[in-house]
Amino acid sequence: MHKPAEPVEYKNKIPMQKTEVGGRIKLPEPSYTSNTSVEEALSKRRSIRDYSGENLTLDEVSQLLWAAQGITAPWGGRTAPSAGALYPLELYVVVGDVEGIDKSVYKYSQEEHELEKVKEGDIRAELADAAVGQECVSDAAIDIVFTAVYERTTRKYGERGIRYVHMEAGHAAQNVYLQAVSLDLGTVVIGAFMDDRVKELVNAGEQENPLYIMPVERKR
Repeated sequence: MHKPAEPVEYKNKIPMQKTEVGGRIKLPEPSYTSNTSVEEALSKRRSIRDYSGENLTLDEVSQLLWAAQGITAPWGGRTAPSAGALYPLELYVVVGDVEGIDKSVYKYSQEEHELEKVKEGDIRAELADAAVGQECVSDAAIDIVFTAVYERTTRKYGERGIRYVHMEAGHAAQNVYLQAVSLDLGTVVIGAFMDDRVKELVNAGEQENPLYIMPVERKR
């Protein structure tokens, strides 16, 4: 579990971290307080597809991923509720414009709060093509791809577990929305895409099923 830390302003650019496929990048510690109340974040939450073209920082990526699936309890509890605490979701980050790391595909490790590089290169244009040409996917600084291993939940709850997994994806995505408001970023949930192509592009595991793409960047 990551211990709460005082909020910090990150203004200096981080030197580029070059990693090979399989290499890991330790993410900055997330903040646990901000100047944005839950009520304010809820009132300002909107789906935003028009972006400024500016880079994100690694600190912002860290905060977004923690909001989606960060560990918040010693026993492994996370920021989003999960039926039976079975946690079927996996997160990938398609990086285009993030200060400090190269353009590649990374998988988020909740336990270590790290990124593991799973594929080299900028695939945003290909991902947008797989998402029936939605330009916000290629325009954004990053795309967060949610996948799910249904069996983690259905082995306990049977067929109804599929419904529980979809509920959980919605919880996690809303967390990203609210965190984006707090960071003055824009995002949107994308559900229209070719599943097999998205799975191939991010090097998802055989049992993983893509559920959401969330492009994120600074608002125009």
